[in-house]
Amino acid sequence: MKQFSLILLAILATSTCGWANLGDGSDKVDDAYGNLVQRRLRDDGTVSVLYHKDRYLYQVTFANGRSVSETYFNVKGTDLTEKEVTTFLKANAAKATWTPDSSYKARRFKRSDGKAEATYGTVNGRPALTVREVRARLE
Repeated sequence: MKQFSLILLAILATSTCGWANLGDGSDKVDDAYGNLVQRRLRDDGTVSVLYHKDRYLYQVTFANGRSVSETYFNVKGTDLTEKEVTTFLKANAAKATWTPDSSYKARRFKRSDGKAEATYGTVNGRPALTVREVRARLE
């Protein structure tokens, strides 16, 4: 029984550490997403970082050291499956849920807490899912 508990604990620790989420710091994202391919400072002061791990490319935008946008690509440039899209959305759900937003032609999703949105479409010539924080609009 003790051995089973240790195996279960190891599996849970591995599965929870494998993903980074919106709002996570650069250290956690670096650990989760693997090999850094490219880093560039953008004109708006944010930093865009491209990672490669397993069969995915992860393009993460950091503002003030926190992830504010994450884009997920298949390395081969093929479409993400519904299961992959669902997995990436769940990883960025926090305590909220995602629902399709049918008010647009493109595939879009809204998070129930209103703090993030996602789109599935072409980014840099490849099909990709982009999840980003929604900033409060000042009026």
